[in-house]
Amino acid sequence: MKTTIQTDVAVIGAGTAGLAAYRAAIAAGKRAVIIEGGAYGTTCARVGCMPSKLLIAAAEAAHEARHTGAFGVHVDGPVRVDGREVMARVRSERDRFVGFVVRGTESIPAADRLIGHARFIDNTVLEIDDHTTVRASRVVIATGSRPAVPPSFQVFGDRLIVNDDVFAWDDLPTSVAVFGPGVIGLELGQALSRLGVRVRVFGMGGSVGPFTDPAIRAYAAQAFNQEFSLQPDAHVTDMRREGDEAVITFEDADGQPVTERFAYVLAATGRRPNVDNLAIENAGLALDARGVPVFDPLTLQCGTAPVFIAGDANNVLPLLHEAADEGKVAGDNAARWPDVRPLARRAMLAVVFSDPQLAIVGNTFASLEPGSFVTGEVSFEDQGRSRVMLKNKGLMHVYADIATGRFLGAEWMGPRAENIAHLLAWSYQQGLTIAQMLAMPFYHPVVEEGLRTALRDAEAKLTDVTNT
Repeated sequence: MKTTIQTDVAVIGAGTAGLAAYRAAIAAGKRAVIIEGGAYGTTCARVGCMPSKLLIAAAEAAHEARHTGAFGVHVDGPVRVDGREVMARVRSERDRFVGFVVRGTESIPAADRLIGHARFIDNTVLEIDDHTTVRASRVVIATGSRPAVPPSFQVFGDRLIVNDDVFAWDDLPTSVAVFGPGVIGLELGQALSRLGVRVRVFGMGGSVGPFTDPAIRAYAAQAFNQEFSLQPDAHVTDMRREGDEAVITFEDADGQPVTERFAYVLAATGRRPNVDNLAIENAGLALDARGVPVFDPLTLQCGTAPVFIAGDANNVLPLLHEAADEGKVAGDNAARWPDVRPLARRAMLAVVFSDPQLAIVGNTFASLEPGSFVTGEVSFEDQGRSRVMLKNKGLMHVYADIATGRFLGAEWMGPRAENIAHLLAWSYQQGLTIAQMLAMPFYHPVVEEGLRTALRDAEAKLTDVTNT
């Protein structure tokens, strides 16, 4: 027998954005239900941020142990990586993080939690499998995303994996071909390489990580190639499966054909919003070319309907902190609809946990109008503290507005970028000028002095422009 539920707000998806939306709607005094079609536990905790950092931590430990000699510290014998022990810790700690999230979700009253796959009957009526009809006044779509794999990769059969599959391994494989030098591809590719896996990373169009600045992108490609093979613009001529191996033929730097065999192929080729199984065509919403409802990126409202979309499902900024912010705003706007309010987005902040780390803050190089800004630069190769620690790889560009001197953004590869990125994000969000940033304290000796060098370079270039 099918149950019918009446509610003010129905939230589809119990991930980061969905949980934030549910809690915001409840805080606004509305009745809300949250619907989940899979296991509880966010993408970040299960297959994203946290397990990847656990694998990276193991890789960093192995890398540091192999490189103590330059300090005069010698470890007798080769470093031994036990793949089973590595993956056991990754899974154990991952499960611990997931447990925190699951307990938080299960603390929601049972009457407000529905298990099953939601489908739209119209824009505010949902059918949950064959057991429940939810009649809501408003709906929040927070269904997340999943890896997008090109159809041509299916030739590899069960040798083809996505990042989710890596964290289910019991042991490390001998070799992996990674397609996609984005955040996931670089983080996992470098980590696996440092753990003794033979890795080759293939890209398309020259992209490396999130970078749009050609000089930073070129520097990063060169730096990574000192550890593992990275071809940002690879020319792959053949892909096939032979026995239990993936066989890939590609052109080397001289244009000569090379054929290599791999235990697995990791497709890190982007993600797609989970909206295709919602029967969203019944919601009466305008859809874009991806089948995602057209929405206002500030209010997250889909057209004029009482439907909102938040988190990875809308693919604006697929980052955990952004998903949490969006979920809160979507839930709040759903509760107060039709009196919706815009989301005050924080400064754009993105970090790749490679070594050296990659980061972007504020405006990207490509988004700025040519001729409207100057670029301050610093190399970390001779930066004092970086050299002391033998972490002296990196190049930073900071961008400053010619008319106002305001800090506009930065792209860089370098040591401790995750920490410097926060300083820059706070500076950008406060609208600081380069001069105001230079008036802030810089201790000695710290890696942040490299940032000061880049800011000084930008200041000098601003002065040159003013004097010409």
